[in-house]
Order: sequence, then structure tokens, then C-alpha cells
Amino acid sequence: MQALLEGFRLVGSQDVMIALLLASIYGLVVGCMPGLSATMATALLVPFTFYMSPLAAIATIVAASTMAIFSGDIPGALLRIPGTPASAAYADEAYAMTRKGEAALALGAGVWFSAIGGIAGTISLVVMAPLLAEVALSFSTFEYFWLAVLGLMCATLVARSSPIKAIASMLLGLLVACIGIENPGGVPRFTFGITDLLGGIEVVPALVGVFAVSEVMRAMVSPTPPPIPKRRIGSILAGQLQLTRIYFWQMMRGNVIGIIIGVLPGAGADMAAWVSYAMSKRFSSEPEKFGTGHVEGLVEAGASNNASLASGWVPALLFGIPGDTITAIAIGVLYMKGLNPGPTLFTEKASSMYAIYIMFVLANIIMIPLGILMIRAAGYVLRAPRSAIMPFIMLCCAVGAFATGNNLFAVVTVGLFGVLGYVMERNGYPVAAMVLGVVMGTMVEQSFVTSLIKSDGSILPFFERPVSAILASMTFGALLWPLVMWIYQRRQKPVAA
Repeated sequence: MQALLEGFRLVGSQDVMIALLLASIYGLVVGCMPGLSATMATALLVPFTFYMSPLAAIATIVAASTMAIFSGDIPGALLRIPGTPASAAYADEAYAMTRKGEAALALGAGVWFSAIGGIAGTISLVVMAPLLAEVALSFSTFEYFWLAVLGLMCATLVARSSPIKAIASMLLGLLVACIGIENPGGVPRFTFGITDLLGGIEVVPALVGVFAVSEVMRAMVSPTPPPIPKRRIGSILAGQLQLTRIYFWQMMRGNVIGIIIGVLPGAGADMAAWVSYAMSKRFSSEPEKFGTGHVEGLVEAGASNNASLASGWVPALLFGIPGDTITAIAIGVLYMKGLNPGPTLFTEKASSMYAIYIMFVLANIIMIPLGILMIRAAGYVLRAPRSAIMPFIMLCCAVGAFATGNNLFAVVTVGLFGVLGYVMERNGYPVAAMVLGVVMGTMVEQSFVTSLIKSDGSILPFFERPVSAILASMTFGALLWPLVMWIYQRRQKPVAA
């Protein structure tokens, strides 16, 4: 109880509340811009967190990501151009409702059920994380190794592209993590005589480049979106309580799916939205209405994507394994501020953990009034010329990268990874899998080498310990699953006469 009261006191401090409010407004604006993802919004905030207190820094990440995931629904409904990848799952449905004159209902469902989903995800974080922390205290480097590898394998399984391309992206990320002398042997690797590479590739410039600069490059070669038409938007929340009663079980199913997918390393809100929308259509009593402007899919997918956002912090806080690309950035901020992820975080800094829970709840509550204001102001935001926005984003990327280490090499890193991210996306290689490889590569290697030192070079303890054996079998299952499915599909094909 004392820790909970201390958590409220920490969140109630002036700097945290101001950070929460400003980051919420920022997240709403960036998420509303077509093509600017929630991950990009979060990455651009990292340089500003250097000058904040630890909890104020976390508050900016929580609020900006929460708001951006919802705000992507606005251009999706009004222009059929999703603001974030998560919104793409049901952009056609929302736009069909707008064409029927139900823009207010579609956008109202977006803000209402996103807030409910976010609170449901926070409850899962509160319930699951402390229970799993008790189990995690018994983990050794053997279990951490398999857990990290399993997370990487899950990231490749849930990728929307080819599993082979996802595995290739993940291996590229692991290769990037090998650069420098920060390895168990202290031996320079892949430095090519360049002194700036001795310290390895900084995670934050790499993330900013992959997500922000590559988006700017895509915007340069893609056509300008059509101007937003002037539409009358009535009462935003009218009828939402009735929708909650009608589609209560769909909403609950979306929450559960979002929570489960959020906990899987590498999945995130994008995957949760797509899976939930597909589930909604599959089990609907009116599947023929989907695609014609039916609100049922919006209810389930909207609840799911924000639920996954909060539950994605479970593996991030417990094991330092990112649940998605946003928590990959958050882990970097946590380490930078001395809140090292791990099971001991829940015992040694319990008040800070309660403060993070409270931030999530507050962010989802203030999403409703701020979201309504954003919907009404959307016309002005969406009319901002792309030629004015993109140079400003590039400037933020360069300044932010320079601020991470006060050297120009970080700016070069941002540019190189921006080009790499653009080329990968153009050829169907998922960037998220590469990012997870970069973030988790050090953990995989250090756990593996430390375990071999403990076992005097024997690999048997990796399979003899009960929990380690279970995690190893799950990892190999995830690795072999694409091959099994390929063989099954080949056998199912009819033999040509």
C-alpha cells in the first residue's frame, strides 16, 4: 500500500504531469499524420528524455505511443489513408462508414474502445508482471538465453511477410549487434579500423534512422495524399455505450487477443489489430456486412491494438525483451535512467512500477477528451503540407542523433540505417525483426557465453534444467513451424492429372 501511495505521489509531480500532457498532444498530432507511425513518434522523443527525470521520460513514451496508436484511425476514417500500420487493418471499414455519413460513429468507436482496450491491457500488466517476476527470480543465464532466442523466433513467426525474410532480417540485426568491442572477449569485431565503431552501433540512432528517416524517404517517392474533404462531425461519443452493450463479447475478445499478442516478443499493436479484425469477421453473425461500413470490426480491432500496447511492457519490464518496437525504445530509456529491466525492478523499485501503471491508466483516460478535440481539429492537421513536415522531421532526427553522443558519427548512423530500412521495406523484409535482433543481440551472446563458462563448455545444462528444456523445445518448435506448414501445404495440393 505504501508503494502504491508513493507511486501516486511520483506521478502527481509537476514535471511528470506536464510531460504526460505534452507527449499526449504530440502523439495525437504525429499519429494523425499519414505514414508517421507510433514507433517513429516515440523514437523522435528519445533525445528529449535525456533532460528529464526517469518517470517523466517514461511518461512521454507511454503517452505518445498510446495516443499515436489511436490517432492513426483519424486519417484512415476520413481519407482512407491509415496514420499508423495498426490502423491499416480496418481503414477500409472506417472509410466505408464515413462515406455512409457515419464518420462520427467510426471515430467515436476508435477513441472509446481504444481507451477501454488500453485500460484492459494495463490491468493485465498489473496482474501478470508481478506473478511472472516471482518465477523470473529463479531464472539463470541458461533460461535467459532460450527466452531471448524464443523472442526472436516469435518475432519471425508473426511477421506478415515471408518467415524466411523475417529470419534474414533478424539475423542481420544480430550481426549489427556484434559490431564493436563490447563482447565477452573484448575483441574488436567488424570495426574495419574505424575508431567510431569500437563502441558498437548505438541503438537509439539506429532506431531513429530505421523508423523515421526511412519514412521520410518513402514519403519522397510516394504521391501526395488527396486533400481532406470538409465533413461535418457530430457528437463523437453518441451511441458508444450502446455499442459497448451490443458488442461486449467482441470487445472482450479483442482485449484478450491484444493482451496475448502484446506479450509475444516482436508482435505488437499492428499484428493485434490485423488478427482481431480477422477474428471479428470470422466469428461474426453478419460477416457479409464487413467491408460495407460495419462497426463491429472497429470495436474489436480498436480494443485489441491498445490492449497489446500495454501488455507489451510485460516482457520488457521483466526480462528486458521488447514486446514490440515501441518497448524496444522504452528499454533503452529505462537503462539510460537507471531503471534496469528485470524481476528485481518489482521489489527494489516497486513505487516506480506502480507509477508506470498509473501513467498508463491516466494516458488512456485523457485519451477520450483529447481524442475528441483531435478529431475536430483533424482537418487543420491533415492539411499541413508534406513539404513542410518532412524537412522538420529530418532536422529532429539529426539533432536527436547528435545529442545521444555529441558526435557526428551518430548522425551518419541515422542516415545509413534510414537507407537500410527503406531498402528492406521496399523488398518485403520486416524492419521490426531486425530491430529486435539489434536490441537483443547483446543479451543472447552474453547469456550464451556466460552459460558456457558456468558449465565448463558443456551444452547439456541448456537442455537438462527443467525450465530451460521447456523453453528450448518451444524455440525449436517456433523455428521448425514454417517448415512444417510448408510441407503440410505441399501435401494438401491436389496432384495434377
